[in-house]
Amino acid sequence: MARLDFFYFFGSGYAYLSVLRIAALAEEAGVAVRWRPFNVRPLMRENNVMLRDEAQKVRYLWRDIERRAAFHGLPFVKPPIWPTEPDLLASRVAMVAAEEGWVEPYSVESFRAWYLEGLPLGTAESLQTILPRVGQDPARVLALAAGSKAATRLEDETEAARKLGAFGSPTFAVGDELFWGDDRLEEAIAWAARRHPAQAR
Repeated sequence: MARLDFFYFFGSGYAYLSVLRIAALAEEAGVAVRWRPFNVRPLMRENNVMLRDEAQKVRYLWRDIERRAAFHGLPFVKPPIWPTEPDLLASRVAMVAAEEGWVEPYSVESFRAWYLEGLPLGTAESLQTILPRVGQDPARVLALAAGSKAATRLEDETEAARKLGAFGSPTFAVGDELFWGDDRLEEAIAWAARRHPAQAR
């Protein structure tokens, strides 16, 4: 089965759109998705992207996401709390989830809670709400997320994204072919399914 690697960061505004859209699109195309949360912050710094300092761009970003959500029939209440995920706790929990096989529902529930309920990502309080919704015990998962194994896996996933040439979130990869941004999701799936026009050239 064709496979698509989905690299995304908890706290990435555009990743919300992809997190909610990717499963149905991939299933329809017969493409398997490997969900790969990573830490985009060092990659952005390495590429001199300082989004927090670009107020006009940030204002555009939230309006653009609102428009794209409406275009794709996705819910949007208001711009979420941002920046968020201060200590990478949501991401480290995602490493536990990836190890145990529940990273997809955890990611979907996290982004929905962030966007639609106004919960900040990466706080113990928010995770006390989110984790039971995906059938997980917060005390157990948070203890695992505090360990070195989760931190190391997050570093490894970030390094994997770096080696592929990723510089933002979301990023989709088919082998070493990269597609950046939610607006490239359909194109990435077409590439994975070998239905992209450029593959015929």
